[in-house]
Amino acid sequence: MIDGVGLRLSKNRERDMSYGYGQRRRRSSGGLKLRLIIAVVMVLFTLFSYMRMGQTNPVTGERQRVAMTAEQEIAMGLQAAPEMANQHGGLYPDQRSQQNVDTVGDRLLMALDGWLRERGKTNPFRFEFHLLRDPQTVNAFALPGGQVFITYALYSQLETEGQLAGVLGHEIGHVLSRHGAQRMAKQKLTQGLVGAAGVAGGGYDSAQLANFVGQFINMKYGRGDELESDKWGVLLTVEAGYDPRAMFGLMDILDRSSGGQGPPEMISTHPKPANRKEYIQEVLEQVFPRGVPDGLQP
Repeated sequence: MIDGVGLRLSKNRERDMSYGYGQRRRRSSGGLKLRLIIAVVMVLFTLFSYMRMGQTNPVTGERQRVAMTAEQEIAMGLQAAPEMANQHGGLYPDQRSQQNVDTVGDRLLMALDGWLRERGKTNPFRFEFHLLRDPQTVNAFALPGGQVFITYALYSQLETEGQLAGVLGHEIGHVLSRHGAQRMAKQKLTQGLVGAAGVAGGGYDSAQLANFVGQFINMKYGRGDELESDKWGVLLTVEAGYDPRAMFGLMDILDRSSGGQGPPEMISTHPKPANRKEYIQEVLEQVFPRGVPDGLQP
C-alpha cells in the first residue's frame, strides 16, 4: 500500500524519468539533424569538386571527368613504373623478347601518329613497353601516361605477332582514353559520397553498404573501359598492318588461362572473353562492312 507521501514521490520519480527521456530524445534528434547537415554539405562539396574535373581528351575529343592533367599522368606513370615491375619479379632478362615487344609497340605508335595527323591531332602521352618476368600471372596493364606492361606468362602463350599487337593496342587504348585518370576521379566521387553516407547513418554498417554500392557502380564503368580499349586494339592493329582477327585468338588464350573459373561478369570489371569476342566482331563489321582486307599480318 502506497501512502500519500509515497504516491507523490512515485509521481515525481515518473516525472523526472519522463523528463530525462525527453531530454535524451531531443539530444538524439538534434544529433541526427547535425549529421544530416554535415552529410549534405559533404555531398555538395564532393559533387562540385567532381564537376570541376572536366577536361577535353586531346585524342578523342571527348569531355571527361579526370583527376589530373596529361602531364601529371605521365609523371605519375613514370614514378610508379619501377614499383609495378618489382611486384612482378622485375623485367624479363631476355633482351630479344623485350626487343620484340618494343618493335611491335613502336609499330603501333607510328600507326597511331599517322592516324592522329590525319585528324589534326598529336599524341600527348609518352609510351614505353615493359616485358615482366612474372611466369604465372597472365596479364597486361597500363599506367596512366603511357607505361605499358605485359607479363611473360601471357607473352609466352601468344601465337602470332598480331596477337601481341592486339594486347599492346588494347593497353595503349586505356592510356589514350585516359581511363586511369577517369577512374581516379570516380573513386574520389565515390569516397566522398561514402563518407557522407557514413556520417548521415551514424554507423559502420551504413558506410559499408554505401561503399559496396559505389564499388558496384565503378565495376560497370570498368567493363565499359575494357570494351572501349578493345575497339582501340582493333583500330590500331589494322592501322599498323596487322589482322585484327588475331584478337579472337587472344581472347581464347585469356579464356583458357582462367580455366573458365572467372567471377560472374556482373561482379567483374572485365567482360568475359566470349562477350569481348562478340564486341570485337561488331567493331569489325562497323569498320569493314565488306570484310577485313586481305594482306594483313596475322
